[in-house]
Amino acid sequence: MNDLCADIGYKSILHAGEQLCGDHVDIASDDNSTVIVLADGLGSGVKASILSTLTSKIISTMMAEGLSVEDCVRTIAATLPVDSKHGVAYSTFTIVHLMNNTYADVIQYDNPQLILLRNGQNYDYPTQEMIVGDKKILRSRIRLEEGDLFIAMSDGCPHASAEEAYNMDWTRDDIIRFMETISLAGYNAKTLSTMLIDECWSLYAGEPRDDATACVIAIRKREPMNILFGPPSDPDDAERMMNLFFSKEGKHIICGGTTASIAAKHLRVPLRTGSGEMVGGIPPTSELEGVDLVTEGVITMSRVVEYAHDFIGENAQYETWSYGRDGASMICRLLFEEATDINFYVGRAVNPAHQDPNLPINFHIKMRLVDELSEALRTMGKRVKISYF
Repeated sequence: MNDLCADIGYKSILHAGEQLCGDHVDIASDDNSTVIVLADGLGSGVKASILSTLTSKIISTMMAEGLSVEDCVRTIAATLPVDSKHGVAYSTFTIVHLMNNTYADVIQYDNPQLILLRNGQNYDYPTQEMIVGDKKILRSRIRLEEGDLFIAMSDGCPHASAEEAYNMDWTRDDIIRFMETISLAGYNAKTLSTMLIDECWSLYAGEPRDDATACVIAIRKREPMNILFGPPSDPDDAERMMNLFFSKEGKHIICGGTTASIAAKHLRVPLRTGSGEMVGGIPPTSELEGVDLVTEGVITMSRVVEYAHDFIGENAQYETWSYGRDGASMICRLLFEEATDINFYVGRAVNPAHQDPNLPINFHIKMRLVDELSEALRTMGKRVKISYF
């Protein structure tokens, strides 16, 4: 096992007039393996959505259990109904199976061929053809390198056009050049997939003639991050909590004034509390030597959770937090863009100030924020560990 990991992000747009996407991305992972499947269901709308969802779920589950691609394809053919018009029983798909963050097995059936950028340039990886039933499958095994960028697409991405005819000026090669220009800018996988789909949306003039999905897998080194949120329920546990928090490698974030004061006492350095005005409803940050970021607690974390839900969805608020100077925006940049492994140290102490019935803050809200944020981070592909005190 090496110190590499996968940052995975995807974004879809729907066929104009439809309420469900005919493409679906599914991810299954354990400690040693991650299976990412992008499936494109036949047609669009409800039927395509069912086909792609079932296809991706079946493949990701079976491959995560170690079954062969032949078994997966045969299972799909036997499970899904045959379309009476086209005589096709299942959707097209792209599979990327990451093993021990060392190799990627890439399996492709009728989707646009997966793009691999290495050192910011297109990399022509080898492919082998295999026949499963009457279907031609392309298979590749690629040794991973730091900085590798895999780009899987449904066929709504190439030839995106506002007209009835295909846009022959927007091909896979043009997508390669488009992604090469932005791949080295430091964007995370979600942002890169969003930028590609936004470009397709523009080419469709806001009226997509097909579902379009891009899934980006960025291979990078692990980056640990540590968050301290709230004082312990038993004051005698404060020293143990601080020792554990500061002993971990990686950057350190403290949320909450009382918690920051305890940390300052532990470090024997002064806490310089923020004296500026609130920015966008978020209280100012503070400074503490030995800590990378000190923010207010529940109000700031509530905004982080809001941004996290948007990030794994439409990613519409990206520009707000990616450029913001408030505490919530700074936490988002650290967690969403930098961190791969996140350790939460959560104190269960009840803040008397939060028990005022006229205030929308209480102990249960703080615990819910931790649960929601940790779940969102796991959805982003982060490793999350929570320790309560």
